[in-house]
Parts: sequence; structure tokens; C-alpha cells
Amino acid sequence: MTSRAIIPVKLSLTEGDYYTLWAPTWKEHGAEWQAFLGDDAGLFLFTSPARLLAFLNSGRKHDLRSHPKWSSFEAQPADLIVPDKKDVYDIVGAPELLAGRPSYENVSALSRIFHLTRSLGEVTGADDAVLFFASHSMLGNVHRGAEHYAGEHGMGEWSAVGRTVLGGWRKVVESLDAQVRVIDVDEKETAEAQSLIDAAHIAAAEARAKAELAAKEAEKQADPYDSSVWGAAGIDPVKITLQGKSVYTLRTYVEGRPVFLGRYGEIFTFPTHRQLSRWLVENDEHDMAPLATWEQVMTLANAGELDITVHPDNEYSYQGLVADIEKGPDAVDTAQMSRGYELFADAADWAADDSLNSYLLANPRMQDYLSYMLGSTENAGYVPSAPFNDHSTAWKDLEDMLIKRFSKF
Repeated sequence: MTSRAIIPVKLSLTEGDYYTLWAPTWKEHGAEWQAFLGDDAGLFLFTSPARLLAFLNSGRKHDLRSHPKWSSFEAQPADLIVPDKKDVYDIVGAPELLAGRPSYENVSALSRIFHLTRSLGEVTGADDAVLFFASHSMLGNVHRGAEHYAGEHGMGEWSAVGRTVLGGWRKVVESLDAQVRVIDVDEKETAEAQSLIDAAHIAAAEARAKAELAAKEAEKQADPYDSSVWGAAGIDPVKITLQGKSVYTLRTYVEGRPVFLGRYGEIFTFPTHRQLSRWLVENDEHDMAPLATWEQVMTLANAGELDITVHPDNEYSYQGLVADIEKGPDAVDTAQMSRGYELFADAADWAADDSLNSYLLANPRMQDYLSYMLGSTENAGYVPSAPFNDHSTAWKDLEDMLIKRFSKF
């Protein structure tokens, strides 16, 4: 019923509420074991979580020290000695659950009580508790959940469980009452333990508040593009502005290599994002069609719900670069130039031709200029000098080479 190895629990018996530790079934050396906090003489019970923690901190001997997960349990913050709501077991009040309908809450609570009570009876040798569960197999159906009692005969079986508990539960509780051994703990040590619990509780609350604040901040800073179909598919709309015109296309990267919406080295471009969206619905012969995530894009395109959103990182503007290059290095926006050259290189890489490299080899002065402007360590001794019209002309040649790859411009 639980994956936790050692659980702080609260038990309600005839004389009141008690706290202890429960180790549900675990396997060791091929055998199954279960245990509660105690020793050879019996079960250890405490009247508060602080007394339980004070006992554990005192170093006094107990059987759970041999549990394979004891060191992990000991390392937990002090406030985890306080049982969760689901680890509160009102054993004496179990019949009240059966007086109600077999709701999810009632059945799950009764299942937990049955589980712990049976384990407690077996570990402590409470014969009447052990005999009660061994004699009534129908009690095991409670662990199947509320759905088990939803059928035609469900209420009848639930009532039968109620009659069984009503007739024998008193003996079960009395047999467990006989096992009660409340351990005396020094008051000063108990107060110190309570201080540790309170401090750990405050630290946990502060950590939760900090985590919630960080999550809210991260949500504020999250880029909506990441949750769009483009972010999910890993395919980006691209807007390219040069020589007074803008065109739209798509680009992605597969194993680090660029892939454009296009075919045979021609990039399919469109003057508006609406035309791009409409074209996608009617055409599937392009390099993106085989991509594993392309279907995500087309599902929305075919439904007329595809929004062509261009992230700022995928907007490329060449406006004014030619004129700035002619003025001199200080007039050039190197970030704009770097992004522009990135697109030149991506287009050539995707087209698998040497046009860009061949041009730069044929124009070594331009190659040196780009290395200088873009921060390359190659030709470190080179410094551009006027006139710069050769560089501006060469850059316009590179723009023209890119335009020639466009289907429309």
C-alpha cells in the first residue's frame, strides 16, 4: 500500500492517541519482514511526536535500528516525524466508517486501518486481532477500493463487513490495548525535540514559499513561443528583410545541420505568413515533409489553425548594412552582420554547394574583413582601411546570392 520504508503513524486506541513508527513489509535475505518501533518486550508508543523524536535522539536501543533504510530515515528533517493526514489511523473509530456509505473516503480510510491493524496484531502477537482477520476473508475486499462496492451486490457486502466489524472489533481493539507500552521521555529532551520540529517546519515552509516564488517567476519569464507548435516541433518560421522587401520561410536543424522549407537548394519563400500557411496545406514536396515532427505542424495547418509566429531570434534584417559597411567599421552593427552571415552560411550548408566558400576564396580581402568584423582569430594582424566600397559591394554580392536561392522575392 505504500512505497515508504519507515512511516511515522498516529494510532487511536481506547485510552487515547499514540505515536510510533511503522515499517511495512520489506524483503531481506529472501524473507519478508514487518515491524514497529519497539524491542523484544513489545511495542513503543509515545503521546506526542516530540516525545517520539526525543526518544530517537537519545540513542536508546530499538529493533528498527537493524532496518536497511534506518540511516535514510534518521537523516530526514525533524518535522517529518509528524504523521501525514493519511498516516492517522483511528482504530477504535473504524466502525463509524462502516456506518456510512462505501464512498472513496470511507473505503480507503478503512483499508488503511485494516492494513495497519493486521500488521500491528501480527507483529505484537495480539491473538484476537490476528484471528479476526484470518477468520473473515471478505475483509480483504476492502483493499480493492470503493469500485468493488459499486455493483449490484456492493451495498450488501459493505453491510456484511459492517456486521462483521460490529461483532468482533471490540476484541480486536482490546487485544491491541493490551500491547500499549507508553515510553517515558525526559521533559527537557522533549522540549528540545519540539524546538527541532518547529524549526524544521518553518524551514520547510520557507523552502516551499521560495520554490513557489521561483516557479511563478519562471512562469513569467517563460517564452510563450516554447509552448507553441513551433517550439514543440523544433521548426521555426523565419522572416528575412533585405533590399527593402521581406519574405517568410521555415528552418530547422537536424543533427546540427540546417534544413529549410525548400527543395534542391531552392528556399521556398512567401511575401506574407498567410500565403506560407496556405501553401503548406496544398504542397508536401519539400525537405521538411519527412521530418518526424512535421505532422504536428500540418495537423494545425489542415485545420486552419496554424499561426505563423516568428520569434525575434529568427528575424534577419539586412537593412542599411551595405551603406554602413561603406562608411567604415565603426558604423557597422556587428550583431546584425553576424546574424546576416549566419543565414548566408545556413543556406549554403543546406544547399550543399560551395558558392559561399568559393566567393570568399576568390575575394580574400572580403574574407579578411569578415574575420576582423566578426571576431575571428584568423588573420589577427589584419585591420580594415579605407576605402570600404569594395567591402560593401562584396556584401551586396552575398545578399544577391541569398536572394537567388529564394523562390519568390
